[in-house]
Amino acid sequence: MTAQAQPTSEALLARILTSLDDDKAEDVVQIDLRGKTEIGDYMVVASGRSTRQVSSMAEKLTDRLKQEFGRSSKVEGKDTGDWVLIDTGDVIVHIFRPEVRDFYQLEKMWLPSGGTATAN
Repeated sequence: MTAQAQPTSEALLARILTSLDDDKAEDVVQIDLRGKTEIGDYMVVASGRSTRQVSSMAEKLTDRLKQEFGRSSKVEGKDTGDWVLIDTGDVIVHIFRPEVRDFYQLEKMWLPSGGTATAN
């Protein structure tokens, strides 16, 4: 068995964004963390319409990353489905129900005033 080459953070980000789009995620935002923190290169924040959709998107995303890149992700919150955190190593993904996302306003913590995020 040969070792699988690790994807770049950009390749991982692209696959994550495609997966979320395929599963009808809403209000997807990517935040470039390079040079701001050591937790990862990018953060992605997205919303699902229900706890079921949030949990399903998280499960499908982690399955796709494992199948395509051989990458296991740490996942928290999938059973509840209000806010799922997926840590892929290079890209941190947060999938929320809209009400929970509005309450925490996570994007504002990582974007300085006048900062930019890329919406997809």
